[in-house]
Amino acid sequence: MNESLSLPGRPDIRPCSLSLTAVERAALKHQRPCCIWLTGLSGAGKSTLANLLELRLNGQGLHTFVLDGDNVRAGLCRDLGMGAEARKENMRRLAEVARLMVEAGLIVIVSAIAPFRAERAAARALFAEGEFLEVYVSTSLAVCAQRDPKGLYQAAREGRIRDFTGLDSPYEAPLNPDCEIDTETLGLACATDRLMALLLNK
Repeated sequence: MNESLSLPGRPDIRPCSLSLTAVERAALKHQRPCCIWLTGLSGAGKSTLANLLELRLNGQGLHTFVLDGDNVRAGLCRDLGMGAEARKENMRRLAEVARLMVEAGLIVIVSAIAPFRAERAAARALFAEGEFLEVYVSTSLAVCAQRDPKGLYQAAREGRIRDFTGLDSPYEAPLNPDCEIDTETLGLACATDRLMALLLNK
């Protein structure tokens, strides 16, 4: 393997040029890898949709992996808090892992609140054209708070959780997502169909 130029400001780091390409890895799996990123408020239905989509894709013999925001925070990002800078770093790590998995030839489904447009744009910039699909799970704050599957909205209102997205921390909705799904008005089966159609069309 040949060594490439060092990173700007980091002469001690010299990424390798690998002989096997991302295209060749994907060819072994007979699929076109991509990252489909589900963003929305807590309780919107992102994790449920990610799980259902992966099951559908797996049933068709495709190679996938779900990167769930809470699962990643339990391991790779467990050292990070919930302030703005920590969330930015959480997004950076999540996006970099997703990029590596796409390079490995996988269809990666990310389920994460990802509240800030700038960080989502930075994540998209890591991927080639057509490899990153942003899905806005646009279920309203009122419905998400009513569902409150993890009891987080109640905890935030009682002051036991701070910097909670949608209450005392902002959520910046996507301006031009590749797909929008409101799980209040669209059933899970239909929503999964829509995600499958999105992948097939891209």
